[in-house]
Amino acid sequence: MPVKELTKAEETIMQLLWQLKEAMVKDIIELMPEPKPAYNTVSTVVRVLEGKKFVDHKPYGNSHVYFPLISGEEYKKFTFDKLMSGYFSNSYKSLVSFIANEKKLDVKQLDELTQLIEDLKRKKK
Repeated sequence: MPVKELTKAEETIMQLLWQLKEAMVKDIIELMPEPKPAYNTVSTVVRVLEGKKFVDHKPYGNSHVYFPLISGEEYKKFTFDKLMSGYFSNSYKSLVSFIANEKKLDVKQLDELTQLIEDLKRKKK
């Protein structure tokens, strides 16, 4: 099943669910920064995530325990691929150039990137 893009609120809750592995709504709220959202707000977002097939639940007394159906790695790959195609025309050269220039990498950081590339090239041979 194809991964869909999440809203900021949905992504925030998914990040917490990936961290917790499984949780009730109150557990998710506990990890959220102040001011904490209302229980009903978080519950609604979790149900939307369930509708999008990102989350499922199992009954626990009168409540539900929610757990991710899509891994954080899977969503990270989807997000990165979207970023690469949408902003960098699938050019890794453009991405690295952007990072080096925009984040003003120093010589040490550029050397670390060069070393990483060299290590990867050796592994491919």
